[in-house]
Amino acid sequence: MVKEAYLSGKEILTVVGTESALCDLSTELCLDLSEICGDVIAVTESVFKYISDSVTPQGIMAVLKIEKSIAKPHQISVLLDGISDPGNMGTIIRTMAAADVKNLYLVNCCDPYSPKAVRASMSGIYFVDISEIAAEDVSEIFKGTPIIVADMGGESVYGFTPPENYCLVIGGEANGVSADLKSKAEKVIAIPMSEHSESLNAGVSLSVILYELRYGK
Repeated sequence: MVKEAYLSGKEILTVVGTESALCDLSTELCLDLSEICGDVIAVTESVFKYISDSVTPQGIMAVLKIEKSIAKPHQISVLLDGISDPGNMGTIIRTMAAADVKNLYLVNCCDPYSPKAVRASMSGIYFVDISEIAAEDVSEIFKGTPIIVADMGGESVYGFTPPENYCLVIGGEANGVSADLKSKAEKVIAIPMSEHSESLNAGVSLSVILYELRYGK
């Protein structure tokens, strides 16, 4: 992910790693790491394990500059309402990057830049523009953009033809999409499931629905 951060043009402030990991990265990139940033810190393996929150760290990490802004939605976008699990957050970001959907909006969600969320995104976070917004700002930001809510009570996603531009709303793991956001929906859609299944993981739901809307027609 440090390599991908550099290749995707992100501003790297600091690189920290073991001697061997730093050497490997330098070899892979075919350049001196001082060309990536002016702050390259070599540490022992024991020190690296101490500062890393990963059970099996790979020996290298970096600090990147985060550009926070609230962008207007461009074509297809996603809004997450109350996603609390960083693993789900990272999976959703990874899926969006793969589906070439760039605008992600968060209302009352976990930190998308937490270590677990970033790792779960598998570098997808470098290619998605993330805006953290308040619920009361939704109407203004998405003025003129159809809102499509994913909810168990909606019509099947497989019989629905989406508009050219829209915002797909996925709710949190415990409570789903809030009543306020549902009231703003132009359409409510669902994934058909057997009677033995109550729901799907938020990351899985987003993946199934987004790919069907994006490429299924």
